[in-house]
Amino acid sequence: MTAIAPAETASRLEDQPGSDRPKAQKSPYPYWFLVPGGLIFTIFFLVPSVMAFYFSLTRWTLFDQEFIGLDNYVQFFREPALASGLWHTIVYAAVTSGLKVVLGMALAVLLTGPILGRGFMRSVAFFPVLVSTIGVGLTFQVLMHPTKGVINQALDLIGITGPAWLVDPDWALLSVALVDVWQGVGLATVIYMAGILSIPGEYFEAAKMDGAGPWHRFRHVTLPLAKPATVSVIILSLIGGMRKFDLIWAMTKGGPGFTSDVMASVVYKQYQAGFYGLSTAGNVVLFLLVIGIVLPLFWFFNRKEDPR
Repeated sequence: MTAIAPAETASRLEDQPGSDRPKAQKSPYPYWFLVPGGLIFTIFFLVPSVMAFYFSLTRWTLFDQEFIGLDNYVQFFREPALASGLWHTIVYAAVTSGLKVVLGMALAVLLTGPILGRGFMRSVAFFPVLVSTIGVGLTFQVLMHPTKGVINQALDLIGITGPAWLVDPDWALLSVALVDVWQGVGLATVIYMAGILSIPGEYFEAAKMDGAGPWHRFRHVTLPLAKPATVSVIILSLIGGMRKFDLIWAMTKGGPGFTSDVMASVVYKQYQAGFYGLSTAGNVVLFLLVIGIVLPLFWFFNRKEDPR
């Protein structure tokens, strides 16, 4: 005769029709742990976001406000600098994100391999991330001086005439993007290193036994299995690139002319001029632009492949 545990017996009695035993209620205790995070999210993100959407529909100062509907958006999209700023934002984000993916992966493969001084090299690769962005901008502003800068002087030694990095309209935005990559590639490298080190070593051993060389191991093992790291680097780099302001402002202030203006610097210039409602509308446009690009990409990269 099989013995039945008391807990199982009680469960069966509760499941019987017409049973008068009260069902055990779930305790709300675990949900209380969500309250602190929910409050922080509401106070520091949700409420400011709702207020920004509202104030973008007003003409406001610190002491007064007037509801004007969509006039701020209409005026913002009529700004001559907006079209170029929008295009520059997309180009800047694409260039910085692409270079961080390529260089971050290359450095991660190098720094996870058997090289001399690997720990020191990892620290060197990550060091620029820790430096103040304004400090980096001001430093490279000096280094990229057309005639007195160290970079062009070094190029002259090997017979190359360096461009006028920050004062040439064709080079200004790209120059800032290259500095951004120099500063941010360390974070991409760390993310890729974590992704590569999490790959079981058996995959590499099996590839070696099948006669795969370094390139084939990278292409068929490292690259596909490091996809989560690639997605993280692309998404974070795109968000950072489209929101970038401090480095651009420190190096070029959007110049020469409007050739290195991005959405964030256009918004800031409107705020400097005292058009607070207009700049708030620009912030909302920038927010929607980031969401409109990042969310579809996130869905695309994380969609489940059809097993067929």
